[in-house]
Amino acid sequence: MRADRLVSLVLLLRRHGRLSAAALARELEVSTRTVLRDIEALSAAGVPVYAERGRHGGFALLPGFRTELTGLNHDEALALLVAGSRRGAQAFGLGSALASAMLKVVDALPESYRDTAAGAAERLLVDPETDLLSRRLVAEEVPDAIATEVLRAVFAGHRLRIHYAAADQTPKWRTVDPIGLVTVRDRGYLLATRSGADRTYRLSRILAAEELAEPAQRPERVDLDRAWQERSTRFRTGGDQVTVLVRLDPARREDLVSTALAVRAEEADSDGWLRLEVDFQDPRHAEWALWQLATDAEALAPQWLRDSLHVRAAAIATRYGPSS
Repeated sequence: MRADRLVSLVLLLRRHGRLSAAALARELEVSTRTVLRDIEALSAAGVPVYAERGRHGGFALLPGFRTELTGLNHDEALALLVAGSRRGAQAFGLGSALASAMLKVVDALPESYRDTAAGAAERLLVDPETDLLSRRLVAEEVPDAIATEVLRAVFAGHRLRIHYAAADQTPKWRTVDPIGLVTVRDRGYLLATRSGADRTYRLSRILAAEELAEPAQRPERVDLDRAWQERSTRFRTGGDQVTVLVRLDPARREDLVSTALAVRAEEADSDGWLRLEVDFQDPRHAEWALWQLATDAEALAPQWLRDSLHVRAAAIATRYGPSS
């Protein structure tokens, strides 16, 4: 981590020209004493950093100290900066590494592209923390120590021992053969096999991880996109799947279809409403989806779903009924 910090310190000085110890400490999220130690380490390593005294002093690099990244045009540089704004790296515990990498990219850009590309990137926002309804999209936290072990095992092709807390189950230790990592809507997943069977583990549910020395039993090459699609299909078609017959206001069709697993049949009623036969993951999923549609939908079958929605609606009516 210190090596990354030293590189970041150099790049900050390259971008800003001169910064005080306090300003560097804020940028690097360390103490000023740590900054002073890092400055000494850079000087000892031959990096031409020097101190300027006085009210407007600080630390700076000798003019001309830089690396040059050639071959990048403006659009390529912009693509890198926009890609660096995505939060997927957070799901894999690579947030600090991404920040450091983007500093390097900006610093190494040819002079003619640096300012224009950085300015253009400021005009684009990818995956903000809230949507238009101010609903906060919270990325799941993965401790750095766990993310590091998982990444090492995936990249080195080693087996991995994880202490995993599956939903509604007591945490257990498992030894798996890691295949790859996937991030979906700020959630990170480990694709692996265990005893030859496909397994998918949410990274935020891994309580501890240990890379093992023995090689993982996995193919040399993998198509992660295809593997993810296959596992998604198995997930959607497994479990206690239920089929529901629904009458629906056509204006809410997309709201229903976007939450269902599949639409088996669809036809129009004489009054203009739609009649659909749709599949849901389980009874809880079906009840939730129909409840969201309020009076714009009516579950015709099965009867248990009608009864469940009636009980819920009655409880709401009682809660908000006229005061006695």
